[in-house]
Amino acid sequence: MRTHFCGAVNTQNLDGTVTVCGWAHSRRDHGGVIFIDLRDKSGVLQLVADPSENADVFAQANGVRNEYVLRATGIVRRRPEGTDNSRLSSGEVEVNLCRLEVLNTATALPFMPDDEGVSEEARLRHRVIDLRGTAMQSNLRRRHAMLAAVRQWFCERDFIDIETPLLTRTTPEGARDFLVPSRLQPDAFYALPQSPQLFKQMLMAAGFERYFQIARCFRDEDSRSDRQPEFSQIDVEMSFVEENDVMTMMEELVIAAFAAVNITLPQPFPRMNCTEAVRRFGIDRPDLRNPLELTDLGDLMAEVEFKVFREPAQAADGRVAALRLPGGASLSRKQIDELTAYVARYGARGLAYIKVINVTAGADGLQSPIIKFLPENVLAQLIERTQAVDGDIIFFGAGREDIVNASLAALRDRLGEDGNLLSDGWKPLWITDFPLFERDYERKRWNARHHPFTAPREGDERHLPEHPERVMSRAYDMTLNGVEIGGGSIRIHRVETQLAMLEALGIDETEARRQFGFLLQALESGAPPHGGVAFGLDRMAAMACQVQSIRDVIAFPKTQRGQCLLTKAPSSATSEQLQELHIKVAKRASPASDSL
Repeated sequence: MRTHFCGAVNTQNLDGTVTVCGWAHSRRDHGGVIFIDLRDKSGVLQLVADPSENADVFAQANGVRNEYVLRATGIVRRRPEGTDNSRLSSGEVEVNLCRLEVLNTATALPFMPDDEGVSEEARLRHRVIDLRGTAMQSNLRRRHAMLAAVRQWFCERDFIDIETPLLTRTTPEGARDFLVPSRLQPDAFYALPQSPQLFKQMLMAAGFERYFQIARCFRDEDSRSDRQPEFSQIDVEMSFVEENDVMTMMEELVIAAFAAVNITLPQPFPRMNCTEAVRRFGIDRPDLRNPLELTDLGDLMAEVEFKVFREPAQAADGRVAALRLPGGASLSRKQIDELTAYVARYGARGLAYIKVINVTAGADGLQSPIIKFLPENVLAQLIERTQAVDGDIIFFGAGREDIVNASLAALRDRLGEDGNLLSDGWKPLWITDFPLFERDYERKRWNARHHPFTAPREGDERHLPEHPERVMSRAYDMTLNGVEIGGGSIRIHRVETQLAMLEALGIDETEARRQFGFLLQALESGAPPHGGVAFGLDRMAAMACQVQSIRDVIAFPKTQRGQCLLTKAPSSATSEQLQELHIKVAKRASPASDSL
């Protein structure tokens, strides 16, 4: 239907005849001459309909409206002097129309593709229109470029792309499963995979050695800006590897993926163990662009009379830490109250602070409601340890360690962004040496920090039955500017270790064989040492496109309530469908709102 794409027409085509197709991006009538900007996937090209040269074409152009689908034929000529558009690849030329065909009309649209200020709800409800916009076109093409580079990288290194099932059985991997009823097996359900974890481990036992897949995964959990009920991950597994083997190769993969969209990541990526990361930043995925760090104060506060600090300083699971903000003494009481309310979201009961007005004046140079509770020698050591100077403010977290870490980490991020403290560029980081388990304080039990198939550090298996808190894992996460983009581990490849791991999680051998018999048999059949990683493709693309939400790099995303505003999914089933599936709905919930 066409000879050229709009963005490819340039001065090399002068005086030649071209046929182009696309959408009417805009239409302008300038003194009896109509200009139409025609848009296709490659760019925009200016068309000209002059009644003095072709009255019929002018009449057709006069009836064109925005987003009409057109086919146009004409002669390429240079634009009049002074009317070039340097922002367009075709900006030096225009097409003088000799034929115009309307392939389809467009009704009045709720907004134009590049309109600004359109709500996200409207964008998702009319996603087809939104996808025509420059931003979404660019985002999805950048995502494609990254994915193409990823596939090429794997193929050049003898990885094999293997698809794993989407209909499988439910397994405990940290989130709720989406269940799919079986028509042929009444009262039985499939589960959509949270990841291909067990299948890729069985592929290693099957001898494929190097596997990858761009896998669709499903988790029935609340969406956030960096999560969706269904998402894509770059899934990798390798046999006969140790941690460094996997990390070195995957670092090269990520560098290649970002290079495909002209982003150069520094290398090698630094590595930091989890303990150090949490001690310095309160979190195991710190944004290294932020210069702020936490300072431990437990030893200073262990004997003070102020029990808000003393009790957590003495508790085995407590922590007292400080966060110094340079120049923060200028914060108003209202601003401090807002920060106090902010950290309360993370479980903090308050936010103590000290404003440093004059270091040389000792306690008299400090301002805070808590100064009277702290001895002068403690205050002096506090100032020295935090390296505070005149004009700074010191914030404190005191309480259960996990709450202190979460609240001060969030405060660090907030202060870094609000104060424009973040440095430019990209800061990748590997986090290693995670604890194998984490404590569930509400249920009073241990959970796997990553998943139940992560190998313990060599020699730590002996602690599994009695002291799981002592066991470290062979896991590793990759973060970029404070965002976890991938995580993996060396896996358990011996059946006795896997059974001990499940036993520590409260799953005895009988139940383990009922739930995971297929995996245990694979391990018993002679599984090699193996490990892998999974990268969040959507998160990587969002970072490369510098957008805040992964919804802006997914063609048809869901809202935070898991709804597709375009298709109105999920929807109710007919009584006939339910009967076929042997399902009876006890009570229909009221329709969910369309809020994001």
